[in-house]
Amino acid sequence: MLSLMELKLFDPKSVSGIAHSRRPYSSAFSSFRYGVDVRFSPRLCSCRGAFPRVFVSSISENAYLTRKAIASGDPEKLVGEDYVYRINGKYGASSILFSGDTRVLEASYDEYEGVVVDPEGLPATPDAFSSILRFSLTHWRRRQKKGVWLKLPLERAELVPVAVKEGFQYHHAEPGYVMLTYWIPEGPCMLPANATHHVGVGGFVINQNNEVLVVQEKYCNPAFADLWKLPTGFIHESEEIYQGAVREVKEETGIDTEFVEVVAFRHAHHLAFEKSDLFFVCMLTPLSADIQVDDFEIQAAKWMPLMEFVEQPLIQGDSMFKKITDICVARLKKRYCGLFPHQLVSAFDRQTSSLYYNDFDAQDSTCASN
Repeated sequence: MLSLMELKLFDPKSVSGIAHSRRPYSSAFSSFRYGVDVRFSPRLCSCRGAFPRVFVSSISENAYLTRKAIASGDPEKLVGEDYVYRINGKYGASSILFSGDTRVLEASYDEYEGVVVDPEGLPATPDAFSSILRFSLTHWRRRQKKGVWLKLPLERAELVPVAVKEGFQYHHAEPGYVMLTYWIPEGPCMLPANATHHVGVGGFVINQNNEVLVVQEKYCNPAFADLWKLPTGFIHESEEIYQGAVREVKEETGIDTEFVEVVAFRHAHHLAFEKSDLFFVCMLTPLSADIQVDDFEIQAAKWMPLMEFVEQPLIQGDSMFKKITDICVARLKKRYCGLFPHQLVSAFDRQTSSLYYNDFDAQDSTCASN
């Protein structure tokens, strides 16, 4: 059982504050600029007398010193001791003595000398989190770590203002957590920014009757209310582009499809939430014909003759829409080849990923390479 004693710097003759110890100890402690009279509980030890001086005028406010650092006059020794002093105020006018229970937050180190805090090992209260977080930053700074990643689950939201007060910045948020970061070295922060892009897909589905699967959205800009357009949507996290295109078509129209290739993609900036946007146009082959409209998103859906689709005034009047339809028509006439995903493993991450390219060596009877 740990014993609790008070120790405080009030004048050169008396000190009070808090100390904890795991074992009895009897020794002379050095003072902060002054010789001090230190009294410990008889249950643990007894120390009394004037001790060697340690000058702290060069130590920054809120710095942490271990017992060994104080005894040696070296403020660089920070962790791994039984006692840790915290200097509060100019010239060390007061101090708190922490026990070895003053710990570093549970974390792992990444390959970039970064620190990833374990959200499962967070202290129970904001006060405990504040002191341990401050001590941890000092610890990581001494070990020349760089970026700190602090993931706070939704149920620990009370810790967010504590971290912000210590200098953490918002990085990104998901429904179940907020991610904060802290850059330790001097100079500009080198941590990667939050995700910069949304990724969308559109499905160009054409049947044997030369009809295109088109939809009218229920919620859209009034200027496009009469436009029959391709089924579109955002891909999900960890979803492949070709999978997202097939899924979106199925969700909006009920039509099953098979992916053929990516025929084009658009890159735009400053769209939703000021993010950039990648939009992939995918050619798909229908595997079914009966349309079942998603009433939540879609006003109507139908099979539309290709030339009627192409000749819509809104498509002919928009250079982007017109070019996309021109490319799709060229692909149908075998005058254009798109990109097909190939599963490859890279030595950089040792994971399987999709590389989209035109397989010009393949004998594809539906595509004539230029």
